[in-house]
Amino acid sequence: MDKKQPKGMESLTELYRSGRGPSSSHTMGPERACKLFMGKNPTADSFKAVLFGSLAKTGRGHGTDRVIKKTFAEIPCDVVFDTEKTDLPHPNTMELLAFSDGKEVDRITVLSVGGGRITVPGESLGTAPTVYSHTSFEEIADYCRENDLRLWEYALETEGPALEIHMEQVWETMKKSVRKGLLAEGILPGGLEVQRKAKTLFSAQHIDESAETRENRMVCAYAFAVSEQNAAGETIVTAPTCGASGVLPAVLYYQQKKRGYSDAEIIRALMTGGIIGNLIKTNASISGAECGCQAEIGSACAMAAAALAELFGLDLDKIEYAAEIAIEHHLGLTCDPICGLVQIPCIERNAVAAMRAINAVSLSSFLADTRKLTLDEVIRTMGETGRDIHHAYRETSEGGLAKIDVTD
Repeated sequence: MDKKQPKGMESLTELYRSGRGPSSSHTMGPERACKLFMGKNPTADSFKAVLFGSLAKTGRGHGTDRVIKKTFAEIPCDVVFDTEKTDLPHPNTMELLAFSDGKEVDRITVLSVGGGRITVPGESLGTAPTVYSHTSFEEIADYCRENDLRLWEYALETEGPALEIHMEQVWETMKKSVRKGLLAEGILPGGLEVQRKAKTLFSAQHIDESAETRENRMVCAYAFAVSEQNAAGETIVTAPTCGASGVLPAVLYYQQKKRGYSDAEIIRALMTGGIIGNLIKTNASISGAECGCQAEIGSACAMAAAALAELFGLDLDKIEYAAEIAIEHHLGLTCDPICGLVQIPCIERNAVAAMRAINAVSLSSFLADTRKLTLDEVIRTMGETGRDIHHAYRETSEGGLAKIDVTD
């Protein structure tokens, strides 16, 4: 994964995407494709989706077929898994067909290229335009100091009021995923027989529970809530991915409940965290397939740490250090989910990272003046580390925990 010198960064609306879990490439991309295709064929009375490559081989585990059928809702849709075809334009390729009175009326090929993004050969649904000219934290920090801006103000100045409207929707979706996840019970789909735990964590108070223990329990409950919603194929926000979607909302939802921060203050924090996520996405990776779980959970932890530091009103140096600590202590984290499902160890990992983000801010508030590394250096190191990780620890079900059979 050789990164070319970036020419700019995309909008935060490309980073924070709402959609169905558990995988941005296996569920959010196909969901987006189906919505697009339905819009093109409003009079069709049935549809067919043919999945190829990785979508076909791991689609059942990721719930690709369930998401497609949910998206088409009451309109019949036949989902076909074609694991034989190898001459593909992309590993995540699908065909969508529309029918009316039994006759085919339209057909398109869609590539789910990661992060919920799709492309359709021959149509203008490719790479999003860059809107940020700066591509390093050093550049952004210098600009903010020169113009007396906080990071969220820099984001708003760059993207305009439309960003604020998008972020309001992002925060509402995050809150809904926490609340719904706390109420849900039962077994998660996929065959691992994983029991939902968020509701238990939320309500099962310890005897003589200390304030510190309660904080740990509540933050973890919120992280479990979102992560379990993701695993069940419900709607979440990529922050920056589906598999790491529980970290940022857990930290911010807890702080809002505890300290009464307004939605406007939370949204500013989300913008700040988004700038960090964008830097990682641009200069390293937010893909577990490219760089291991450090790119997903590590990135989410850094975004949450920066967002919390903004919420606490810390200065630019302390925000940077909090994000740096968060990434630094996830370096080398492997991506090895059992059976390719975003459940074990992914759900617990979201909770651990949420608590680590809080700890990173604590350390930063005291020790920022003593740091020796920059955020840009640690982001580059994460990308280099990801390239060095053996492929078995960057791919689904090939190494590490993924080799353990927990179904016996």
